[in-house]
Amino acid sequence: MTSGGTGDFPSFLARRGHGARASDPAAPQPAGADLAADAAGPSLRHLWEASELSSTEFADAVGAFFGLPRVDLAQMMAATSLADRFSARFLREAAAVPFRAGDGTARLALGDPTDASVLRAAEIVLQEPVTPVVAAFEDIATALAARLGSDDAPAAETALPTGDDDIDSLRDLASGAPVVRAVGDLLEKAMELRASDIHIAPHRGTLEVRLRIDGLLRLVAFPADVLPQAVISRVKILSGLDIAERRLPQDGAARLKLGRAEIDIRVAIMPTQHGETAVIRLLPRDRGLLSVDRLGLGAGDAATLNRLIGLPHGMIVVTGPTGSGKTTTLATVLSLLNTPARKILTIEDPVEYEIRGVCQSQVKPAIGLTFAAALRAFLRQDPDVIMVGEVRDPETAHIAVHAALTGHLVLTTLHTDTAAAAIPRLLDLGVEDFLLKSTLRAVVAQRLVRQLCERCKRPLTLSRAAIAAEPRYSALGLKAGETVYEPEGCERCGGTGYRGRLGVFEILTLSEAMREMIDRKAGSGALDRAAIAEGMSTMLDDGIAKCRAGLTSAAEVLRVTTVR
Repeated sequence: MTSGGTGDFPSFLARRGHGARASDPAAPQPAGADLAADAAGPSLRHLWEASELSSTEFADAVGAFFGLPRVDLAQMMAATSLADRFSARFLREAAAVPFRAGDGTARLALGDPTDASVLRAAEIVLQEPVTPVVAAFEDIATALAARLGSDDAPAAETALPTGDDDIDSLRDLASGAPVVRAVGDLLEKAMELRASDIHIAPHRGTLEVRLRIDGLLRLVAFPADVLPQAVISRVKILSGLDIAERRLPQDGAARLKLGRAEIDIRVAIMPTQHGETAVIRLLPRDRGLLSVDRLGLGAGDAATLNRLIGLPHGMIVVTGPTGSGKTTTLATVLSLLNTPARKILTIEDPVEYEIRGVCQSQVKPAIGLTFAAALRAFLRQDPDVIMVGEVRDPETAHIAVHAALTGHLVLTTLHTDTAAAAIPRLLDLGVEDFLLKSTLRAVVAQRLVRQLCERCKRPLTLSRAAIAAEPRYSALGLKAGETVYEPEGCERCGGTGYRGRLGVFEILTLSEAMREMIDRKAGSGALDRAAIAEGMSTMLDDGIAKCRAGLTSAAEVLRVTTVR
């Protein structure tokens, strides 16, 4: 194990042409600048998250720099596992996979080989010499999820007699080691699998636990002998809710430390027929730097967005259903606008991305801090840019439009199916048409499609027979002879064939002709057709382009978009 730390590694990456992403797009930095600035010695995981490298490319660089052998996921899964000799929490925190090689030696696959204490601890546990090897962080997470999925279930507990009014017994049970371990392991597993939400639902004395991964729910195993009421009570305790209240919905939040990472959670409790159900939203605090490249914008749409956010005033609206990535798009735009020369204020529900240099507030309706109240206060703060999490009511819509009219750049979201539908929606909220056409600059509509796993996606050259057999290809206008990619499934993607998500977009910019249509109270269909005639690329067009580029599949494009 090397003891040299990470001191020269950023320079090594820079020499190989792999720099870190610049935190301020307005002031480009040389390759490796962000890494070199971390004088305190960042962990290799943080260096990877700040770089432009894939997990595999970063692991190759780590192995080359530290002179250690590299192993991939297939080698770790084929070897004899030694994970049962270790605490699951230790392996997850250390990002380490112990295994026995074909020659009989014990080895420890590490994403960060700079921590000598991890190797020493492994040698103490195994009571034999251990050889360190390097593996990609993503491969380690996948291997640990497979090795520890059923090996680390908490011990069964004896259910205590807990009547509906026996709150003290329920609190003691929820604080007991089995329940604490079960909930802690569930949160860690959700983080490993990149889940955005955890859904816990009771069914006649048992719990059904599902994780939302890449936008779709997936059932996961949970200890059957843990009392459902105790699990829900543990979630309430973590999020500061009242465990005695079981008749009314409750919302809570907390900041937790899981392994070496910190996350914010948002908890929603809802009474149901068989008990209370809980939904836990996971908001990792260390999400890396926001980048337009990660959104999935095409070259044309990216250029349009960059032009729009350069405007001195006006309103830009982002639309889409819940979970379509609107907040991520707005946070990325704010990161691009975030310079010392601009004062940026936001009012959100909740604050999902913490952006240094931006004044962010969270709505608190119970004390009167609503979107409208915050907006009125913002106008006295002399901001340059205002971001409103969502326009929900006529009052918020009116204040946002007047803020745009008085020289501010206003960013906000709406729930509509298409970009064109946002205009009639704002008119329905009572915004005067002459104000709307003067302030609205553009509407961005988006959806999220699952991205094909790079390791297992398979190419398919379309034939006339294939197109005739699968209507989805003809629905997207794909022709015989074109090559598309289809999901296959492997250990890295959990057998789904997809890993990660990216956006499909359409950006409607208001022309003079469209402003005249607003005067005539034109409907969303007419506005949509006019925007397409003026060159707008629809979400479907963007999805087809991503399908042809091998980023997603035809079935996935049709799942989230509508053929017009």
